[in-house]
Amino acid sequence: MTHTVFIDGEAGTTGLQIRDRLGARADLEILSIDPEKRKDPQARAELLNAADLVVLCLPDEASREAVSMISSNSVKVIDASTAFRTAPGWTYGFPEKSRTQRDEIRGATRVANPGCWPTGFIGLVRPLVEAGLLPKDYPLTAHGVSGYTGGGKGLIAEMEGDPSSGTRDAHRIYGLTLAHKHLPEMLANTGIAAPPVFAPAVGRYAQGMIVEVPLHLSLLPGRPGAAELHAALAAAYEGERFVEVASLEECGALQKDRAGAAGYVPRLDPEALNGTNRMRLFVFANEDAGQARLVALLDNLGKGASGAAVQNLNLMLGLDEGEGL
Repeated sequence: MTHTVFIDGEAGTTGLQIRDRLGARADLEILSIDPEKRKDPQARAELLNAADLVVLCLPDEASREAVSMISSNSVKVIDASTAFRTAPGWTYGFPEKSRTQRDEIRGATRVANPGCWPTGFIGLVRPLVEAGLLPKDYPLTAHGVSGYTGGGKGLIAEMEGDPSSGTRDAHRIYGLTLAHKHLPEMLANTGIAAPPVFAPAVGRYAQGMIVEVPLHLSLLPGRPGAAELHAALAAAYEGERFVEVASLEECGALQKDRAGAAGYVPRLDPEALNGTNRMRLFVFANEDAGQARLVALLDNLGKGASGAAVQNLNLMLGLDEGEGL
């Protein structure tokens, strides 16, 4: 059986990557709009109602408008914006969030694709809350660095343009209002009582990201060590094909300085998983100091966007979850 898919916003960064992932598949037929009619409401409405599944790769308001144009009860929708990530009637599209989330996505007609930063944050934090290692009222912080493609067309043009008219910044912090649009979904999908202090940054490289959550172990019940934190994460993702927890041995090797190399900085490459739908989680701890750093490594355009959308599409259409990934 061939399923029809329409990507509304296929010319954008996420839309292009989703189309690339789906384009060679024999089990799907991709419906496309005439480029000259992309802003024609009637032409868009026809395709939005003709497909078995629609993927929206649009700004928030445009996504809301597109959903309002769908009158067919048989059309399934995946939205890649932030518009519906905490909205009633929408299922959160992070299959590894819990043991029941995958089945919820399979049975859903409206799925909100997670943000890239929340994917890393939720992946690290939720299992520890569920295991009772992390109190719901613990004062969390989250930070890290993402490739500039996460900033949309404007930032991509700035970073890839002529430096004389663009920027020479190697690293830029943002979200300085402390009211980032990802915070509601980070709060809603972890079980914590208050949103974290979120300190994101963007680097001068296209894609890939590292998300960090530091912990004061002495403030946690029972003062858990690396082994307890790692065991909770490993149990949560046992058997998963796209989320993996690095072994404590690998984490320990990354923590050690290279013998005789003064000032050596261990390498955890934010671009290591680019082009994949994978996420790897790490636990680094200094138990004598009572501190730990939880780290998530993923592609902001892969597991953080297009890969997750394809994974959700497969589930919603009753296909093998890893098809095309």
